[in-house]
Amino acid sequence: MTMTQSHPRRGLLLILSSPSGAGKSTLARRLMAWDTTLRFSVSATTRAPRPGEEDGREYYFKTREAFGAMVQSGDMLEHAEVFGNFYGSPRGPVEQAMKVGRDTLFDIDWQGGQQIRNSALGRDVVSIFVLPPSIAELESRLRGRAQDSEEVIAGRMAKSQSEISHWAEYDYVIVNRDIDNAFNELTTILEAERLRRDRQPALADFVRGLNREFEAR
Repeated sequence: MTMTQSHPRRGLLLILSSPSGAGKSTLARRLMAWDTTLRFSVSATTRAPRPGEEDGREYYFKTREAFGAMVQSGDMLEHAEVFGNFYGSPRGPVEQAMKVGRDTLFDIDWQGGQQIRNSALGRDVVSIFVLPPSIAELESRLRGRAQDSEEVIAGRMAKSQSEISHWAEYDYVIVNRDIDNAFNELTTILEAERLRRDRQPALADFVRGLNREFEAR
């Protein structure tokens, strides 16, 4: 007898957070390539696009007025102001993915993660915080990206201590000493969470079938 899943499990919400430069975005990209069934939650933002970014791919780029209207109408699952710009996760696509059993990956900061964990969808959240191996390495990675001015780098470093202070609010913590090891830990977490008993709605029927086999012996 083999187990079949007649009803898809409810999709989970996988949240990745870290201080800037710790590696969450790199891990998110690798995870999306590793499992093409994952849906990436494209955030809306009021910041200007960086070179090479496209609307609807990296972010939905919004004016402050349009972003505010989405918040007021309840179309944002979470939102926050970071470094003078607003970021948020549109609600509709996330809820639709959950209904058909697709997992959604969030690359967001601790403020957004906290809002989602405290929302009606909180029971479906798996949250992971990514730490750097050292503060010196964190600064080195920020400078190595060559995307931000000295002023922006200084601002990100100043905020890192506050961001790291929220590590204990997360279900799991990964120290990104080596990106390959960190990625292996990330995929292990996701695979284990998908196998949780309460995420397998067909399991009870399967066990009842096993009991019927016992009774028929």
